[in-house]
Amino acid sequence: MLTYRQGLSADIDKIVTLVDSAYRGDSSRAGWTTEADFIDGQRTERQEIIEILERSASTILLCEDDGQLVATVQLNKSADKAYLGMFAVDPQRQATGLGIKLLNQAENFVQKEWNSGSMRMLVISIRKELISWYQRHGYNKTGSTKPFPYGETRFGIPKRDDLVLEILEKRFI
Repeated sequence: MLTYRQGLSADIDKIVTLVDSAYRGDSSRAGWTTEADFIDGQRTERQEIIEILERSASTILLCEDDGQLVATVQLNKSADKAYLGMFAVDPQRQATGLGIKLLNQAENFVQKEWNSGSMRMLVISIRKELISWYQRHGYNKTGSTKPFPYGETRFGIPKRDDLVLEILEKRFI
């Protein structure tokens, strides 16, 4: 049975392991959200998760199946908007509907708990299939981009020099 809750400090190592397995390395290739072909290294680290959990305007929602962590999403509050990041589903469970269930939980959380009128996210622009997935679920390209954080190894080690972050947004009201 799926349950949802906010992450705690006791969950840090499990969060790091799941996020890295969903985005990087050979384990990520079992799913469709891998970045392993264009970014090496880690996707997150313990210290980043600690900082997220300690901030009052952020949280990490966890999805567990019979007590086992199967998906996570980071949420940050900013004025009347929310930011979604580090969305990770166990690669063995991708393409099963679990991602949309967690996305719906995240959207409900930011609307009810934070009274957010919209949610934004950054997606690597070459991830056309991922951008399309978000568009099918109500997110739109804003027309704005941000540079990829080259040189910040906590986000990984890029294998390409053409990475750009596309800004997507879904308005709730």
